[in-house]
Amino acid sequence: MNNSANMGEVRLDRARIRRMARHVAAGLSSLGVGAEEAVTLLMRNDPEFLSVVVGIELLGATATPVNWHFTAEEISHVVLDSGARALFAHTDLWRSVQDAIDPAVRARVTVILVDPPAPLREAYAIPEEARAIGPGELELIDWAEGFDPVPDAPRPASAGMIYTSGTTGKPKGVRRLAPIGVQRNHNHDAYVPWMRNLLAAPIYHSAPYRSATATFAIGGELFLQPRFREEEFLELIQRHRITHAFMVPTMFIRLLRLPPEVRARYDLGSLRHVVHAGAPCPPDVKRAMIEWFGPVIYEFYGGTETGAVTYCTSQEWLAHPGTVGRETSDSRIRVRDDRGRDLPPGETGEIWCRLLTYPDFTYQNRPEARAEMERDGLFSIGDVGYLDADGYLFITDRKRDMIISGGSNIYCNMIEAAMIAHPDIADCAAFGIPDDELGEALAVAIEPAPGSGLDEAGAMAFARSTLKGYMVPRKVVMVEALPRDPSGKIFKRKLRDPFWEGRERRI
Repeated sequence: MNNSANMGEVRLDRARIRRMARHVAAGLSSLGVGAEEAVTLLMRNDPEFLSVVVGIELLGATATPVNWHFTAEEISHVVLDSGARALFAHTDLWRSVQDAIDPAVRARVTVILVDPPAPLREAYAIPEEARAIGPGELELIDWAEGFDPVPDAPRPASAGMIYTSGTTGKPKGVRRLAPIGVQRNHNHDAYVPWMRNLLAAPIYHSAPYRSATATFAIGGELFLQPRFREEEFLELIQRHRITHAFMVPTMFIRLLRLPPEVRARYDLGSLRHVVHAGAPCPPDVKRAMIEWFGPVIYEFYGGTETGAVTYCTSQEWLAHPGTVGRETSDSRIRVRDDRGRDLPPGETGEIWCRLLTYPDFTYQNRPEARAEMERDGLFSIGDVGYLDADGYLFITDRKRDMIISGGSNIYCNMIEAAMIAHPDIADCAAFGIPDDELGEALAVAIEPAPGSGLDEAGAMAFARSTLKGYMVPRKVVMVEALPRDPSGKIFKRKLRDPFWEGRERRI
């Protein structure tokens, strides 16, 4: 079905989405929502997400997706910080937090509930009672269709106001100062009218949000998988002749774990552009995906603030294993030391970058944080790395993941890379804990491999045999599973916070 959004057997064509959007825009206008004002969405991957976003765009307002894994406190922060007057929420998600939501949210915001469609209900085992609409509550379809639709006036795909994940503090809203059109330069046909885009990553994240809205804006066909399921993902590619997909490395890893006979069952020859970003991809995983899918794997580097400042092809990556690409003609990348001096190829420092064709931004209600991340017109999102002699960028760490213990800098990725070499360690995360003498000491949380008998003493002995003295962790914590968000990033804040509780400082 051309120019439509699909989820399993739920199909919404473009005309249906735009018609509903015109009603949504009218309803929001009745609430006093005007240009540039925020409207929040607490929703999973649902075609109605697009109906609401397009309606918001018709008013010139700003769609503000909320990470539905957030706590009630974090959701309250986003809604209040954004200044939203309205919140669209899947009914079951709202039920799970409504009793703990800040009363200020309830006093300020109109909540419009969205009934999860059948594929979502099945994927997340949503009980019938969680869908019920109570007295005085508003339901999207009934509410929206109660208003005469506004005129249809297509606008550029909005960047939205995406709130950062908050892994090291309260989420920050990234607000663009001008609209963003669909980027067509240097991305190897990432957005073309004939695209058939399969999206399983959560739309509240910056890159999936952009993938969904830009596909719709350019006239492509969008298929939404409500929840990533490995074999179903392959079946959808084959059944719908998918050409494009946005993925994260965790999805690659799970796909590669499928038995060879299952992987061979599906025809993936329609794929033209599979892009990943958001988290580091292990080189062996990336190489295996290129061998399987073919040279259609792309990667970009950037952040919510910067947009994509590199775009790396399969061929470039194979020639420079581990790279995230090099700057394009409309981006700038520099690696600098702590004094702001440009470093030569091969030397590691802080990465500063900018996409020159991307509109500027500010942090909602935090101009000082915006000022702190800019130097000489370039931005740092806290990553550390180096450029090789050919200008290819390699990420080695996050600067905010560095701890200073007794005056010594310890880069967490170096600790993690050493510890993960132990055959009984499935994954690990290094982080800082308070120390009265050193200021901050190193701790490592370890997720043992299934069936492993590894304990804290064994892990500590391995660390002492592998790492330099000042890099040996003061504490090892064994965990059944490391806390992660859906993109695969580890929530180090959840590991750190118990150790810093009751202290005024966090480093």
